[in-house]
Amino acid sequence: MARIVMKFGGTSMAGIERIRNVAQRVKREVDAGNEVAVVVSAMAGETDRLVGFCREAAALHDTAEYDVVVASGEQVTSGLLAITLQAIGVPARSWLGWQLPIRTSDAHSTARIGDIDTTAVLADMATGRVAVVPGFQGVADDGRVTTLGRGGSDTSAVAVAAALKADRCDIYTDVDGVYTTDPRIVPKAKKLQSVTFEEMLELASVGAKVLQTRSVELAMKEKVKVQVLSSFTDAPGTFVVDEEEGVEQELITGIAYNRNEAQVTVTGVPDTPGVVAHIFEPLSAANINVDMIVQNVARESGRTDVTFTVPRTELARAMDELTKAKDAIGYGALEAVDNVCKVSVVGVGMKSHAGVALTMFKALGDRGINIKAITTSEIKISVLIAEEYTELAVRVLHTAYGLDDTSEPAGAAA
Repeated sequence: MARIVMKFGGTSMAGIERIRNVAQRVKREVDAGNEVAVVVSAMAGETDRLVGFCREAAALHDTAEYDVVVASGEQVTSGLLAITLQAIGVPARSWLGWQLPIRTSDAHSTARIGDIDTTAVLADMATGRVAVVPGFQGVADDGRVTTLGRGGSDTSAVAVAAALKADRCDIYTDVDGVYTTDPRIVPKAKKLQSVTFEEMLELASVGAKVLQTRSVELAMKEKVKVQVLSSFTDAPGTFVVDEEEGVEQELITGIAYNRNEAQVTVTGVPDTPGVVAHIFEPLSAANINVDMIVQNVARESGRTDVTFTVPRTELARAMDELTKAKDAIGYGALEAVDNVCKVSVVGVGMKSHAGVALTMFKALGDRGINIKAITTSEIKISVLIAEEYTELAVRVLHTAYGLDDTSEPAGAAA
C-alpha cells in the first residue's frame, strides 16, 4: 500500500462532470489499496472572477479581505469532490486550511507555509477515508485566512505530500506532462519523460505554467517525488527528478515565456552608492517581487536610470509604492510599459557548453526581434521583448535549439 497525494487543477475541476471524472480517478487509487489525500484548485476561471470582484471594489484593496474572497473557490470544489466521492461509495471528507491546520506567514495573498499539523488527518485516513484539501489556502497565527499566491495549489499539494510523508505527489493538469515548450504555440513540441528539479524550477520561474515555482522549490528541498500527468487521458506523465538520478542532460530542455510582465523605469536617479537599495526597499516591504534589473548608462552627469520588471498584476501597487517614496529616492520620473513578455531558454546542459547565448541572440536578431533586457543564471537565459513577438520568438528559438519533434506521426507512410 502506498500513500499518495493527488492534486487536480482548475480545468480538471471545471464543473460537476469533470469532478465526477476526478472522483473516478481517486476511486481507482483507493481500490488499489492506497491511502489517498486530494488537493484541489478552484474551478477554471473562478479565481479570476473573484479577483475581478476585489479589483472592482477597490483597486488598492485590503489583501487580508482579498484572501477571504479568493479562498472561497477552493472551499467549493473540496466540498463538491467529497460529496461526489461519497456518492460513488468512497468515504471522504474535506479539510479546510484552518482545520488541518496549514499554518502560514501573515503575508496575505503571498503567504508561505510554515508547518502542517497532520495528526488528525492521518488518523482519519487510517480509517480508509479520503482527505480532500482545498489548495491555495492556509491560516495565519492570528486565525485569519491566507492564500499562497496564484498557482498556490501546487505548493499546497507538495507541502501536504511532504507533511504526510507520501510516496509520491501526482499533479493532474490539462496536459499530459512537461513539454519542451507550449504545444499550442509549437505543435512539434516534445513531451519530456523526466526533467530535473533544477530545470523545472527555472522553467516554472520564467513562465512555464505546468507547476508553480514554489512547489518545485519545496519538492526539491523535501525530496518529494512528483509526477505531472493528465486528468483526461491515461498517457504516461513526466517525472521531476534529482539531477543525479540519471536523466539525460540535453543542451536545452525547454523554452518558456511569461506574459505577466511589466517594465518599470525609474529615471533621473542620483548615481550614488545605495540609491538602488532605496528603490527596492518599498517594493520589498509591499511583498512585490522584482525580476530583471538593469542600471542604464547615465543620461546626464550624476544621474542614472534603473529599469526592472514586476508582475503585471502588481504594476499598479509598484507604481504607487514608488510614487510615495519619490522624495526618499530622489528620482526624476517613473515610466511603465505593460506590453512586454519574458522569453527564456533553460537547460542543465548549458553549464558545460559555450555559444548558447549567441544562438539565442542571433535567432531573435535574424527575425527583427529587439531585446529590451537580459538576465542569466547557470542554466537559464531570459530576454524581455515586445509582447507582440512572443509566439514568433518561441517558435524561432525552439527550432534554433533543435527541439522540434521530427518523428512522423503514427500511421504515416514510410
